[in-house]
Amino acid sequence: MIYNIAIDGPAGAGKSTIAKRVAKNLGFIYVDTGAMYRAMAVYFLDKGIDVKDEDAVSRDCDNVNIMIEYKDNLQQVILNGENITSRLRTEEVGNTASAVAVYPAVRKKLVELQKELAKKTSVVMDGRDIGSCVLKDAICKIYLTASVECRALRRMAELQEKGVDTSLEIIKADISDRDYRDMHRDVSPLVQAEDAVYLDSSDMGIEEVTDKIISIFNEKAGK
Repeated sequence: MIYNIAIDGPAGAGKSTIAKRVAKNLGFIYVDTGAMYRAMAVYFLDKGIDVKDEDAVSRDCDNVNIMIEYKDNLQQVILNGENITSRLRTEEVGNTASAVAVYPAVRKKLVELQKELAKKTSVVMDGRDIGSCVLKDAICKIYLTASVECRALRRMAELQEKGVDTSLEIIKADISDRDYRDMHRDVSPLVQAEDAVYLDSSDMGIEEVTDKIISIFNEKAGK
């Protein structure tokens, strides 16, 4: 059987961290959608396509195929048959990914690839519109959230570890602004899918959230 788990929610809710742990525990593929946008960027850079030219970018989207595989428990991103994992984290690729991500044709292509991947293997995918748009038929949908205060404290701890001095109030304001933009954007806004389970992780640890989602999945899958 092939199973799909969709985890949506606002920024700072811990979606990626939890999704990776759930995928590892269940033996599923974690689909890193951000890495797929970076792979698209590598394609356009290699082709010498001007990413400011939306028409040129849109015309070439159909020539892109991206797969995600795992080797020795490490994610490998395959672009048109070539492993490009080592190239994904450069500043040039990151900037290019941000530039092309705004184009509807790029998003449409990546959603198609994500859906195809989910048809072939069991996946855990996280984002803003996975359950409501990308994996509408996922057997298990989670809307993972936490209070603004909690998410701000988590973010502040991360920044302090990196030696960045900031204010909790500034972080809270940034998170609130991001929530509003995500929930009110024109294309695929952040919403809780009708059949998604609402899970507030404000007072839960990582292990507890992971175990809860696996329990919800097992119940949905009749395990």
